[in-house]
Parts: sequence; structure tokens; C-alpha cells
Amino acid sequence: QVQLVESGGGLVQSGGSLTLSCTASGSTFDFRAMGWYRQAPGKTRELVATVNFVGITTYADSVKGRFTISRDGAKSTLFLQMNSLKPEDTAVYYCNVDEVKDWLTAARPGAYWGQGTHVTVSP
Repeated sequence: QVQLVESGGGLVQSGGSLTLSCTASGSTFDFRAMGWYRQAPGKTRELVATVNFVGITTYADSVKGRFTISRDGAKSTLFLQMNSLKPEDTAVYYCNVDEVKDWLTAARPGAYWGQGTHVTVSP
């Protein structure tokens, strides 16, 4: 049973920084694709950033240049460094991983989800 535990959310002022972490356990395989999604109140879920098993990353246009996704050498922990945060970044952020897919997309997320961590950016 794959389990994802997220941490690092909180309240921050506009322009501030936060780092989200997601620790994965319970899989006998390396996760080929890992990513972060977010959902703001009243909005649909949005793909924020992804990283695949060879380290290639993708970002939503809205976060390019401000957010950095990374995974550790053992490939079981995922990070999202968020800088220059804006009020529009306020959302619940979800870690998402997959053992089979090479890529995660907005329409095709991975099989496993974390519980979500709240990020609130005040003006």
C-alpha cells in the first residue's frame, strides 16, 4: 500500500517562500513520475510541476521561474521549493506519484495521492 505524507504548508506573506515535502513509502518499485497538483477554493485541480525518473521537469506557466521541483537520490521524497509566492498560489497542494507512467499530466495524474497540505499566501 503506497502512502504519501506531505508537509511544509502554512501561511506566508506575498513574496515569501515555502518548501513542501512529500515522503512516499510502501512501494517495491521506484516511482517513475512524481508531481505536485493544487486546487484552490472553487477552482479545478491544476498541475503545478512534475519530475520524471531521469530528472526531467515540467512546470505550469504560472509558476515557472518561481517554483522548483526536485526528488532525492533514493527517489522516495519529493520537494517543491516555492519562492516569490503570490496570493493566487493559495491552494491545497497534493503530492502525486506513479510507478508506471513516464509523465504526469493534468488529465492523467498518477495512481497515488497524498492527503494535501494547505498553502495560504496573504497579500
